[in-house]
Amino acid sequence: MAATSEIKSQPSGQPAARPPRSGRPLWKGALFRTAAILLGLLPLVVCELALRGLGFGKPTDSSDPFVGFSDIHPLFVLDEQAGRYEIPKSRQTHFQPESFAAAKAASEFRVFVLGGSTVQGCPWSIDTSFTTWLELHLNAADPSRKHEVVNCGGVSYASYRLVPILREVLQYQPDLIIFCEGHNEFLEDRTYAQINDQPPLLAWAGRHVSRLRIYNVLRDGVLGTAGGNKSAAASRPVLGPEVDARLDWKDGLAHYTRDPQWQAAVIAHFDDSLRRVVQITEGANVPLVLVSPPANLQWPPFKSEHRADITAGQRDEFEALLKAAEEYAGDLPRALRLLEQAAAIDDQYAQVHHQIGICRLELGALSEAHSALLKAKELDVCPLRMLEPMKAAIHAVASQTQTPLVDAEALLAANSRSGFPDRQWLVDHVHPTISGHQLIADALAEKLADLRLVRRSAGWEADRERAYQTHLASLSHAYFERGKQQLRSEQGWARGWVKRVRDP
Repeated sequence: MAATSEIKSQPSGQPAARPPRSGRPLWKGALFRTAAILLGLLPLVVCELALRGLGFGKPTDSSDPFVGFSDIHPLFVLDEQAGRYEIPKSRQTHFQPESFAAAKAASEFRVFVLGGSTVQGCPWSIDTSFTTWLELHLNAADPSRKHEVVNCGGVSYASYRLVPILREVLQYQPDLIIFCEGHNEFLEDRTYAQINDQPPLLAWAGRHVSRLRIYNVLRDGVLGTAGGNKSAAASRPVLGPEVDARLDWKDGLAHYTRDPQWQAAVIAHFDDSLRRVVQITEGANVPLVLVSPPANLQWPPFKSEHRADITAGQRDEFEALLKAAEEYAGDLPRALRLLEQAAAIDDQYAQVHHQIGICRLELGALSEAHSALLKAKELDVCPLRMLEPMKAAIHAVASQTQTPLVDAEALLAANSRSGFPDRQWLVDHVHPTISGHQLIADALAEKLADLRLVRRSAGWEADRERAYQTHLASLSHAYFERGKQQLRSEQGWARGWVKRVRDP
């Protein structure tokens, strides 16, 4: 049979013939495909920009995915006669009296500081909080304009409760927001069943895609049409309008048990709240500075709990070793050996690591003391001090969003004899001394100067010192005595000594 075409074999040793080239360079093909993709995305980009311009689909419009609130009351109420916004008495169970002018002067630089009792200045009050020292510092450094720093520190207020307050104060023409929180996240009882069921990768993707206006508009539309808002709200715990801390009630400390799953969810909620704070301020085009609050590592844990699988015999041996270590308190090396033997039996008991840390601190082994005291804080079953993953979250959010950060804990550590935050700068587990508040205020002022948000005139250091001394001298003896009384009351509260009983 005759062949319609003839296939010629390639001579041995000769290279195979190359297919003819199309004549189009590879870079042109890649450019064409890239242009086609960009052209396809163009309608989405235009739609996203249009929604941003119209103000629709803001991330701030979406409610907290972790918790809901039965009601939200404003923190500030307008006193029309005085022409000032004031914190009403109904909110002064958790906040101190504070106010600012309703009509903002053209030369005024207005700052709102949001946080918990550290911001409020406990165990004293706003008068010796870093917010007051910051205001004095700024006005002394630049007398050409008025700097007003408004204290929005609420006792026991966690980050998620500060988000509605942030939305409110953005209506009052702020020039800057300072956000300092992390110690109060474990105070309120709430569940996270719907969050625990969500894969970590999906949760991460949800946080990032929620920044898109298109996503928020489509999601709200779909949920609204399908009745999803009601089901979503039903799946979240609903908290009351004011803080209901476990420790506000009798036997509240007993409700704290080791629960790694709940702890991980609380940390995730904290991370989400921080990111929402950044998104909200970015959306309002208001500068934000984050503050990582300090914790006293020298302070003992509030509740220790044995590991779940410890036997009765091991527990008896553990307690005998702790008792023996107390008897040899005058012989620190021997007491330390006994404590380390106890830790080898149960390394989950927070108090034993604290005692090891104190022994090492007194023996001058500062690095080893820091490690043990840090472990004691992390193992505290009642974590009233910010945990290390939460500190890491603050740094990660600041880095990823390029938000300015003042690390108050690192600041106090750098100025401490031990090399970590301790009783030198903190009067209890988390609250700075008055000198500590001044140190934080100065660091914030330095950060604002670096950001060129404030100016400094010649000789400002001397003017600041005079302002500090004059203000401190104006405070009465009774002010400091009330602080001592409040400190004793707070420590009784933290130890679960409250007698208030819930209604049946």
